[in-house]
Amino acid sequence: MRQRPTPRLGRRAAQPLALASAAAIVLAACSAGGKADSGSDAARDDGKNSGPAAIVVEPGDENAKVPVGRKVTIRAQGGSLSSVEVSSPGPGTLAGAWSKGKSVWTSTTPLAPGATYTVKAEGSASGGSTLNKTATFTTEAAKNSFVGEYYPDKGTKVGVAMPVSITFNKPIHDKAAVERKLKVTASPAVEGAWSWMKDRDGQDRIDYRPAKYWKPGTDVTLRMDLAGVNAGGGVYGTQQRVVNFRIGDAVTSTVDVKKKTMTVAKNGKTLRTLKVSTGKKDFETWNGTMVVLSKVPTIRMDSSTVGIFGPEAYDLGEVKWDVQLTPSGTYAHAAPWNEGKFGVVNGSHGCIGMSTSDAKWFYDQVNLGDPVTVVNSVDTVATNNGYGDWNVDWETWKTGSALD
Repeated sequence: MRQRPTPRLGRRAAQPLALASAAAIVLAACSAGGKADSGSDAARDDGKNSGPAAIVVEPGDENAKVPVGRKVTIRAQGGSLSSVEVSSPGPGTLAGAWSKGKSVWTSTTPLAPGATYTVKAEGSASGGSTLNKTATFTTEAAKNSFVGEYYPDKGTKVGVAMPVSITFNKPIHDKAAVERKLKVTASPAVEGAWSWMKDRDGQDRIDYRPAKYWKPGTDVTLRMDLAGVNAGGGVYGTQQRVVNFRIGDAVTSTVDVKKKTMTVAKNGKTLRTLKVSTGKKDFETWNGTMVVLSKVPTIRMDSSTVGIFGPEAYDLGEVKWDVQLTPSGTYAHAAPWNEGKFGVVNGSHGCIGMSTSDAKWFYDQVNLGDPVTVVNSVDTVATNNGYGDWNVDWETWKTGSALD
């Protein structure tokens, strides 16, 4: 049955979807302190300023809030710098550039709104004495800010079809500015690309996928350097994240609607071919590749949650061994009421049904990010209906980037 999805687990900016592992019953129904400019001593590299040798920080310890467009400048008056760190617990550490002779350090990444930064700088005076300085400043809070809900979570192991997906809680008008601050690296390296879309609820979303499925054992890192990024209209990002995850075994499943079978393979070797029953006429199972979103051992299936009423209405009560494939409600699950139809008749309302024992076996094989491809059906699953990314050819996918 095509069922209303269970809510995305841990749907927060820092906590993505996770697989359910325990039995559950889920109803599927900052003052500037003096402004530095290109002509100021702070921007010169001569270190020949009047006064005693010292490290000067701009902005300094002030009560007024620093605008997020301000650069941080640290100057060794009458000497040189040896180390500089400017950091905040949330946004992280600012990058910066050194002047010739290392008498001036200037930040090169934007400040995050509403953040308190600590400056720690060390150096030496021209006479050889040690210089050090610690200072703090706080930036202006953004009148409007955005965050991205990202998947998968840090430290997880996912399937070969799992994209990196970020959905934003505010409209992203300057998509290029945001995309420039997102980076995915992999070992071994892959050819990959970002592509923008609208999520099913209308929010701006960007996914990253490789040209082909990830290789098992690949280590992937997502870097989100969004703190201080203007997404357009004065909406600023606040996130600095480094998210590492790993690709597990290649568990791939192919459902043939005509043959009424599902063939499951692991790392290229066929494990089993199961007899299934898919969607009947007018309720056909989506064609194309879907990606496992979650698993729950028990769920209540009620057709009213997906808008099916009248003669086709159903309430199946608690259904076992449920593998969610789309937010619109496509599952692979046990369907004992269809006993006798598996491999013979397609009799569901869009889900992939099988015997209870086969459903339990399938449930135990698959994990978040594994692909399930349906062939010989109709109406290819939409790109934003879960992770339908693989139904877009590679050249078309790349055109979804906001960068040239």
